[in-house]
Amino acid sequence: MSDKDFDCLVFIGRFQPPHRGHLEVIHQALAKAHQVIVLVGSAWQARSLRNPWTFDERSQMIRACFSDEDNARLELVPLLDALYNDDVWVRDVQQKVRELTRATSQKLPNVALIGAQQSQSNYFLTLFPQWQSSSVMPVDGVTSEAIRAPLFKSMESAMAFLDTAADRTLEAPVANAIEAFLGTPAWQALHQEHQLLEAYQSAWRDAPYPPLFVTVNAVVVQSGHVLLVERRSAPGEGLYALPGGFVQNHERLEDACLRELRERVRLKVPLPVLKGSLRAQRLFDEPHRSWRGRTLAQAFYFALRPEQRLPDVRTGQSGHRATWLPLAELDPEQLFEDHFFIIQSFLGLPAGFRADSSPGN
Repeated sequence: MSDKDFDCLVFIGRFQPPHRGHLEVIHQALAKAHQVIVLVGSAWQARSLRNPWTFDERSQMIRACFSDEDNARLELVPLLDALYNDDVWVRDVQQKVRELTRATSQKLPNVALIGAQQSQSNYFLTLFPQWQSSSVMPVDGVTSEAIRAPLFKSMESAMAFLDTAADRTLEAPVANAIEAFLGTPAWQALHQEHQLLEAYQSAWRDAPYPPLFVTVNAVVVQSGHVLLVERRSAPGEGLYALPGGFVQNHERLEDACLRELRERVRLKVPLPVLKGSLRAQRLFDEPHRSWRGRTLAQAFYFALRPEQRLPDVRTGQSGHRATWLPLAELDPEQLFEDHFFIIQSFLGLPAGFRADSSPGN
């Protein structure tokens, strides 16, 4: 007779950063199951105020909080988001769990999802009806968002949090890792992004309602290449982004997109040809998709006829360098905000698009 209720428990989260609530769920899972699979979401995304730490950094923080014996039963697996396609994301989760449980069991394993009660994990249960569910009581007053808030405002704010509040929310190994992160080039870039965000939001501070921004983006594809711009300033300095920008008051959305292609990348394609190449358009409205706040993006997909030579592009008014990037070289870590997922939505790139996205520690 087994001393565990389950062969395997699966815990899905972003762990930005791992806090006491997350770790309590994992401790409970280890007590209930022989094997625990922790799927670490938002893997391979560029650093941002919402996703400051890489998968490897979060994995090291989590493992540092458990004994060697516990770590032997703990699988930490990177999980790429699929923001606009639940089916793609669910298939990726199912595949990762199936591969890992097959490696440890000769029989059909008893698998369940585990999470804190009244948390976002409840939403996951509706996507995996073939698995049981197990829940634990949440740790009161502990959220990753509240932990992140003071860490990038200033060095003084971050140190004050670590000195006075971290003990209530973070285990010592996690707090130590965060303290070591302060002052690094990655932290400096996020601190600059925080300053920009505060200055940006100050213009709207007295508005009766939070602002809602409307933007357009162009997904232009030809001969296995996608048209991108390289950002030259924060936020997202050095990252690739889709051409686009704000809609002007007098414009229709499609006209705004065509204008942005003229102004930002000076795409050398006649307007009638470009309009004739429009294959699809879609609204992208994930609530956290943009650093500036609630922002809706209407994206237009142009599939240009294959040619021996790609159309000329030049640096436009924004100063961002335009380039044609082979689709095989697309890397979520190198794309701004949700732009990889916008491209993924139109082109059908699988969640496991990266060559190194197979299960593993």
